[in-house]
Amino acid sequence: MNSELIISNVYLDNELVDIYLSKGRIKEISAPGTLREDLEKVSYNGALLLPSLVDCHVHLRDPGQEYKEDIYTGLKAAVGGGFSHVFAMANTSPVNDNESITTYMLDKARKFFPKGPNLYPIAALTKGLEGKELSPLHELKQAGCIAVSNDGIPVKDNELFRRAMEYAHDAGLLVLDHCEDPYLAKDSAMNEGKLSARLGLKGQPTVAEALQVSRDILLASYLNIPIHLCHISCEQSVELIYWAKKKGVPVTAETCPHYLLWDELLVAQYNTLAKVNPPLRTRSDILAIRQAVREGIIDIIVTDHAPHADFEKDVPFALAPNGISGLDTALSLLWELVVMDELSVKDIVRCLHDKPGEIFSLNMSGICKGGVANFVVFDPNLSWEVTPNTLMSKGKNTPCLGKTLKGKVLSHFIDGNLVYKLEED
Repeated sequence: MNSELIISNVYLDNELVDIYLSKGRIKEISAPGTLREDLEKVSYNGALLLPSLVDCHVHLRDPGQEYKEDIYTGLKAAVGGGFSHVFAMANTSPVNDNESITTYMLDKARKFFPKGPNLYPIAALTKGLEGKELSPLHELKQAGCIAVSNDGIPVKDNELFRRAMEYAHDAGLLVLDHCEDPYLAKDSAMNEGKLSARLGLKGQPTVAEALQVSRDILLASYLNIPIHLCHISCEQSVELIYWAKKKGVPVTAETCPHYLLWDELLVAQYNTLAKVNPPLRTRSDILAIRQAVREGIIDIIVTDHAPHADFEKDVPFALAPNGISGLDTALSLLWELVVMDELSVKDIVRCLHDKPGEIFSLNMSGICKGGVANFVVFDPNLSWEVTPNTLMSKGKNTPCLGKTLKGKVLSHFIDGNLVYKLEED
């Protein structure tokens, strides 16, 4: 594409503007029709301009489980969903607990997407995610890992986890913890309550999450070392995080679109597409999570993109793997909350751009004169049906399947390069 371009008739902060791109940066933001007439111009007829988004919690399954997803298809779904920065969790096969796996992931991402989106591997906290021996975190940091996590297998040993926090901090890596008591949550299939009893399924109580949240908060306070809490799903956890932040504890937290929108009733017909961990909770929990996002108690929103093959979900509910494929649908689902006046555009930008950049030192410039031209052109009025063909991810495992969503990415620019354009019917 040309090194200079006018992006015309887009809304930025509720104002209709033209954007002048030059050599990968935003040279000028001005009223429509006031910029140079001799340049190529692309008009978007009043679509919304958003900064490129960051997803700090994604499962790309590569290496080892490429039948679910691979780095190419995962990043393709990410860029089409509006994400320019993707953090890949360590539960690959083999696990990302050594330099060679990290290098493999980064090399493959650069091969397929030299202009972005950008892949950021997350290192395994313990070797093989077994919770017994710490991974070589300094080596993994040097190889290119941005953070460290034991992913969906919580570390049972509190002494080991304490040492892991110290070691990771020394290596310059933030620990991301899956907050789940491994005993209270063992063999659970959904949220514990009247519905789980009626369905005859083992339930996971909210206290299973909240106990681990409290452990992490107390350790972060005692050690004065930051901790990041993954996919918060319940009101009890929100209350603990609120308390911790009031006390000045260095804690940050994330949640996902599914915990902001859907409650446990979605699994009432044994719908395995809605089976996720932590499980979908109650309406009260949803309202608490929404308020926590609005108030900044929960810092960021992630997809926890967890693709699975169709045959893996087509089994009895208790046997189905946990996970929802989310990269393709996240922005559309969050837009539902904007339409409902539950979240604002500023909330989305803060939680999927500003705060991730701040927490992980990503040097995000935002959409401003002189800034890097990383942005998404999003049409909030465009309806689309979620089908296997419209999802770019290999993972078709979403409760949205067969539904019509509103809001779609039209184009995505990274460093001034058009890296995605919605294909016309």
